[in-house]
Amino acid sequence: MSLELLLIIAFGGAFLTYLLGKLSSGVRNFFAVFISCALAAIVAYLYGKPSEETFYLGFLGLPLLLRLNMLSWFFAIAIAVVGALSIIFSLSYMKGREKTDFYYLMMLLVNAGMLGIVLSGDLVSFYIFWEIMSWSAFLLISYNRGPALAAGMKYIIMSIVGSVAMLIGMLSLYANYGTLSISEVAPFVASASSGYILFILIVFSIAFGIKNAVLPFHTWLPDAHSEAPSPFSAVLSGILVRMGMYGFLLFFFVIVGSKLFLGLGRDNFHYILAWIGAINIVIPTFIAMLQNDSKRLLAWHGVGQGGYMVLGVALGTSLGVTGGTFHIVNHPSYIALLFLVVGAVEYRTKGIRDLNSLGGLIKRMPITFIGALVGACGLIGLPLTNGFVSKWLIYKSLILQGHPFLAFAALIGTWGTILSLYKFLHNMFLGQLPEKYRNVEKAPFNMQFPIIILSLIIILFGILPGIPLKVINSITTSFGLESLNINIWGIASETGALNTINIFAAILAVGLIVWLIFRAGPKAAPIAQDDNYAAGAYVPKEKYHYTVDFYNPLYRMISPYLRDFIDEFYMKLARGTQKLCGGIRHVYTGDVGHYVMYIVLFLASLIFVQIKWGIW
Repeated sequence: MSLELLLIIAFGGAFLTYLLGKLSSGVRNFFAVFISCALAAIVAYLYGKPSEETFYLGFLGLPLLLRLNMLSWFFAIAIAVVGALSIIFSLSYMKGREKTDFYYLMMLLVNAGMLGIVLSGDLVSFYIFWEIMSWSAFLLISYNRGPALAAGMKYIIMSIVGSVAMLIGMLSLYANYGTLSISEVAPFVASASSGYILFILIVFSIAFGIKNAVLPFHTWLPDAHSEAPSPFSAVLSGILVRMGMYGFLLFFFVIVGSKLFLGLGRDNFHYILAWIGAINIVIPTFIAMLQNDSKRLLAWHGVGQGGYMVLGVALGTSLGVTGGTFHIVNHPSYIALLFLVVGAVEYRTKGIRDLNSLGGLIKRMPITFIGALVGACGLIGLPLTNGFVSKWLIYKSLILQGHPFLAFAALIGTWGTILSLYKFLHNMFLGQLPEKYRNVEKAPFNMQFPIIILSLIIILFGILPGIPLKVINSITTSFGLESLNINIWGIASETGALNTINIFAAILAVGLIVWLIFRAGPKAAPIAQDDNYAAGAYVPKEKYHYTVDFYNPLYRMISPYLRDFIDEFYMKLARGTQKLCGGIRHVYTGDVGHYVMYIVLFLASLIFVQIKWGIW
């Protein structure tokens, strides 16, 4: 199957879904699921079938190209799978809401745009699909109106800044080399001066850094994730944000090349980028600990996990790039899973996302709890999950390359992740079940199905990491990096092997012993909701635990230092720009006399400049 036909199916299916919705919501839902699953099947079929084709000639004198290689396929399969599962989850989540035809159109357009990005063989096509993705995402973020509109505006304004930076870089490349084909422009860039290469990397890093929510371009992400519909939050945090990482890989290792990227600049551009990644790990992860809104908590982890990806890729070693790339594709599995878990809880509790108002839902929603547990383990990076393997590769690369402070930052980030996700699991699912949730039902099957599939992916690639690592190894070797010795269980090397089957056997043995101990002990005795104490005080029925406000005095002390100064700077800049534009707007009075006066003053200023210039 040609790549052009794949995109025709993706975009045509999106618009046809919208039209079918005008006839029947049932037909629309069936077709939306069918087209998203069909795209996943087609992308899977294209594995190992590299190709390049021209799908349009003469666009402003430039051909538009599509190409498929292992890097683009790896991202495409992640896009298709997460997109399909989110569509299936949406069937119940969006039931009874307004403008659902529009919602499914935008969801499928976002997926089609992302597929177009990774399949683009030239930068013009890349830019067009990038804009389709960005504007469709804006409309989905703003879907719920109210505060969602402000979140959407913040997202699209920052996206426009990134798009302008990307456009500047593209125009510069075309002005210098007369082509925007990725395969043709790469050899020209390889022979360019280091200053020009640095300029290209900086402008494109701004574009991709904004989309990847890298500090200081992160401020749009928490609001966007928390206000968007949960199925789209799974797509947004899981894979759309990681289009920025695809852009980094494309420019660092394909267009610029690994040798130039790793040796660029007196202070090494890639090393500076690694420190930016480390900062992105630590700060957002600990901000997540302070969140009581479950979606905002996960949103801040989206920023923090992006730091691991940037750190691994910026190291430039085979282990580091492999770990960073694996983490990019692992992230959609567990962060999308956790957002879907929140969506299922939100659906059954009538919109409750406050962690302090939940508790005990394990008894009513056991499958959802298992998904939350597996997703949290993957996000933390516990053994037998895919997150463990990618983090292990990054840690090992940091240690072997002699970067103790970067390794310490990565480790601190993991501890912060443990603490915040313990809060996430504990306050949502464990402990006493509030009286108002006694009759909460389990999530519908079409919500449970994506949760089960993503949980299985996390565990499968945690026990058998060699399956995706072999694909990633072919990607890194195409970058010119050293090949790794990969088997189905992990990686073997002279400095130590990763063998997940041994880890699996050890954990299974320990788990069996713990189970036997608990089995032999006395059974837990259930108690009434109000027969409980926390921090020496009575637990009221309307709250999960009394310690909700326990740290308020401490928060009041440190709150001046917990402000997002970067976000405040952007908001001041926005207000200043708005005020300036408002002042300029008053120039247009509609009075012809005023306009004549403007022309006279302009001519007078020109005469003055000419006279002054003549005197000089």
